[in-house]
Formats: sequence, C-alpha cells, structure tokens
Amino acid sequence: MSTGLANHVMEDRQLTKDTGIVESLKPKNESDRTVGSISYMFMWVGDGVNLGNMTLGASLIVAGTATLNIFQTFVAALIAIGIISSVFVLNDRLGYKTGIPYVVQLRMSFGIKGSIISSFLRGIPGIIWYGFQSWIGGTALNEIVKVISGGAFDNVAVCFLVIQLVQIVLSMYGFHAIKWVEILASVVIMLALIYVFGVLIQSHRDVIAERWVYSEGSWGLPFFAFIMMFLGNYAAIFLSAADYSRELKSGIGDIKRGFLYFSPILIAYGFVLTIGAMLASATGISNPVKAFAVVVDNPYITVGVSAFIVIGAVAVNMVANIVPPAYVITLITKLRYKASVVVTGLLALCSFPWILVQDSSAKGLGIFILIYSAFLGPIVSILLVDYYILRKQNVNVVELYQENGPFSGYNPSAIFAMLIGAGVAFTEVEIGWFLGFITAGIAYILLTKYAFKDSRFKKGTIFEN
Repeated sequence: MSTGLANHVMEDRQLTKDTGIVESLKPKNESDRTVGSISYMFMWVGDGVNLGNMTLGASLIVAGTATLNIFQTFVAALIAIGIISSVFVLNDRLGYKTGIPYVVQLRMSFGIKGSIISSFLRGIPGIIWYGFQSWIGGTALNEIVKVISGGAFDNVAVCFLVIQLVQIVLSMYGFHAIKWVEILASVVIMLALIYVFGVLIQSHRDVIAERWVYSEGSWGLPFFAFIMMFLGNYAAIFLSAADYSRELKSGIGDIKRGFLYFSPILIAYGFVLTIGAMLASATGISNPVKAFAVVVDNPYITVGVSAFIVIGAVAVNMVANIVPPAYVITLITKLRYKASVVVTGLLALCSFPWILVQDSSAKGLGIFILIYSAFLGPIVSILLVDYYILRKQNVNVVELYQENGPFSGYNPSAIFAMLIGAGVAFTEVEIGWFLGFITAGIAYILLTKYAFKDSRFKKGTIFEN
C-alpha cells in the first residue's frame, strides 16, 4: 500500500458513525478497489462508443451540408481529447490518492453547504444524459421488437420504460457490474460499428465524400464551437473524475492514468464520431437509430445493429450518467447507494429526452451541452486552482467530513467565481467552456486573496497568513 493511501486509510478510521456520513460517501480503501488498468480502459471505450457521441458527429451535418470537413473534424477532436485527458488526470488525483467521491471533493472549495449547489450542476446534466441515452436505447429496442413482431408492436415509450427499469436493476450492483458490462459492450459495439462503417463506405461513399469529406467547412467559430461541444460532452464526466479514480487500483502514476483516458477516448470517440457524420451525410437524418434503419435495409441486420445500440446506451449510462447523480442524491437525502440509483433512474424517466434530438436536426443536443458546460468549466477550474495552487495538494480529508469543521457552510469566493465564470461563458456560448474555465480560475484566486478576509476557507491555503 502506498504511503499516501495508507495515511488516508488511517484518516478514514477517524470517521466515526456519529458523523452521519453514508457509507458510500466515505473514502474508498485500497482493498475495496476492484478496477484494474485494462478494465478501466475498457470502461472508457464502452463510454465512448455510444449514440450520444454519434449524434454529436451527426450534428456536423446541417441541411445536408457539413459545418466542418473531415480534416477539420479530426483536428478539433484531437485538440479536445488532449484537453480532456489532461484535465481528467489532474482532477482525478485527489480522488485517486484519498478515495473520496466528487461530492466530498467539492467541499474543499465550495464548503459543505456550498457543495450542494455545485453538486446539482453535475447531477442534473447526468440525469438528462441518462434519459437521453435510454431514449436512444428504447428507440433501438423498438426497432428490434417491431421486426420480431412483424410490425404488430411499435411503441418507443414502452421500450424506453423497459430499458430504464433494466438499467436501474443493473446499477444497484455498483461498480462490479459496471466493469463487466463495459468490457462486453466495448468489444461487441466496436465490431458492430466496423460492419456499419464497411456498409457506408461500400454503398454511400460518394454522397459522404461530397457532403462531408470534401466540404469546404470552416476554421472559424464553428471549428472552435465543435471543440467546445466536444469538451462539453465530457465536462460533466471529468468534473466528477474522483468518482471513477477512487475505484482504480493503487500504484498507477499520473502519466499512465493519462494514457488510460487518452487512448480509449481517441479510439472510441473518434470512430463513433466518424460513423455519426457519415450516417447523417448519407441519410440526412440526425437520429442515428433511424439512420441505421435506412442504411441497413435488412430486417435481420437491423435487429443485430439495434441490439448493439441498446447495449451501448446501457454501457454509457452505467459509467457516466448513473454514479455521479446517485452520489449527489445520497449527499442530499442521506439515502443509501441502491436507493439513490433507483431515484436517479426515476428522475431520468422525466427528462423529456426526445426534445433534444429530432429526425431532422440534433441541434438541441448541442445547445444543451453548451449551456450546462458553461457552469461546469468554472467548477473544474476552481477545483484545480484550489487543490494545486492554493493548497499545494495538501488536504486534510477528515476535515472534509466534519459538519462543523473548517469546511462547513459556504465559501463565497468559490460561489462568486463560479457565477463570474458562467456569466463570461454565456457572452460567447460557442466557446463558453474555455472562457468560463479561465475566468473562474483567475477570479477564484483574486477573491480568495483580497475578498472575505475573515473566511475560514483561507486556512490551509497560501493566503492563510
């Protein structure tokens, strides 16, 4: 056991039952960490090969014309994935070293009460994504049942409900179930997408080349807006990086963990993004499930592809959209983990995901990503500035759990910095994540140093004296 982790295990023993902390929110001990490097990579491959990411690729095609050509698309993707991996490995470090979840990490910067506000800004997008992925999965399940029943059954709403109930049951088994679902899903879905890629190249290469590959595209605002949407798509996930790294076995350095993020995201997201743009170019339909049905005009193959889509929807929800909101609900309600994942699933049923993506356009999904990421960029910036610059990576984990300790109440510097960052982000929402990230970090340093001079949150920072 590493020295750092051993110290935090000793600190965990100080967290007595009278703190009122639910067991699932306490630091994760080394013996409880079950996810190895290979499983961790498969987890992120499984998260990347999903219909949300494919829909983001489809959003490049508007009214039959690409806003970015293929070269511009991949340059933007590489830039975004590089930033994503870097932020991931920086923000996952506290959770990896100490075993604490994201909702407890927030207390370091925002305070125990203030963390509730910032937790909602991660939990709500997660629940909406949960509902969106389930709707896509329900649409695919409906295609399967429609073929099997000879057209006698055609009800997406019922299939959506079935998918949601299955996911609620699976999620109750925690990360052990997530690990195996992701390994199975990542292998099966990649094989299915390779087949679809072959079909598109064989039958639709000319129209794809005309509408996307050789399109003029743009190196201007649409290029940077796509990077921001890419970042926004992962903003909620790498913000709560501690929820994942606390499950990873100890002894893995920063560079290797960065590789565990970069390589699977590049492989999975790059391929899925390509398929999404190709499908939209070939069919003019932004909903990948319906586009698949047009491209693969064979009922048996449609059943197979749709089955993979269902698996993909479940896989991404298991990683990205169930665990973080469940921890938020646990924090607020004191419910146990299993009860929290049930509540999360029920809330996702009420998220109206069909509004985000219409047959003709996926613009609603892009707008949704840009809006919520305007808040998430500032939050992750504040966490990084606090941990690396103000506290020099020295945090007393026990104090994060003390209701009347130095992290009780609200940290006004963090709240105001978040609002300032979000306000600046909304002035140019297409590049809002970047603007909010930079502005909030600077504002947080200045507010901590010059404002609220009697704030207890200066303790342990470079501005304590």
